[in-house]
Amino acid sequence: MVGICLGALLLVNAFVARPFTVPSGSMEDTLRPGDRLIANQLAYAFGGHPRRGDVVVFDGTGSFLPEPAEPPGFWDDLRSLGRDLGLAPAGNTVYVKRVIGIGGDRVTSTGPGKPITVNGVPLDETSYLAPGDEPSQVAFDIVVPTGKLFVLGDHRSASRDSRDHLGEPGGGFVPEDEVIGRADWVVYPFSRWTGLDRPAAFAAIAGTGGHGDQG
Repeated sequence: MVGICLGALLLVNAFVARPFTVPSGSMEDTLRPGDRLIANQLAYAFGGHPRRGDVVVFDGTGSFLPEPAEPPGFWDDLRSLGRDLGLAPAGNTVYVKRVIGIGGDRVTSTGPGKPITVNGVPLDETSYLAPGDEPSQVAFDIVVPTGKLFVLGDHRSASRDSRDHLGEPGGGFVPEDEVIGRADWVVYPFSRWTGLDRPAAFAAIAGTGGHGDQG
């Protein structure tokens, strides 16, 4: 019975709902360092795509971090399997950020004092940005490639995100197939138990383009 329960738990961790610990303050106040969250690994299964406003957990190798110089060896593969099964920590290549732009979106910022725009529509981020933070201190004007995501932290002044990697290989765009799951719940500490809903402000961008408007 114990073996069956353990096997079921491992299968859930590997394919359904995977726990992660938030490592930094880059998503405050939505997520705080030490928060334990659950990533829904079925959220984008069966043809689904990340949508603007989703908080996603992803592997940043190749987008936020350079590809390793050498192919992974046996022990790397074993550690990766342990992470997939929830038996080992996620490691320092795993990030959690909010999706701002999806494939086909044009995302722009003119710098301090102005909102970020998506396909020409100003995005009202007051419901989730950390108090006192600007939407972006830096200006940029990018088009998100098909199959990629443009992601930012809610604590913009303390987040290294897609903005910081625009000039690097990969451009800071996160491939959809590197997304581990959508962060749906904070489950620990118990005083912060809550669901993570998509902010209503993103409804204003619906119908402006990108795969997120297809379903």
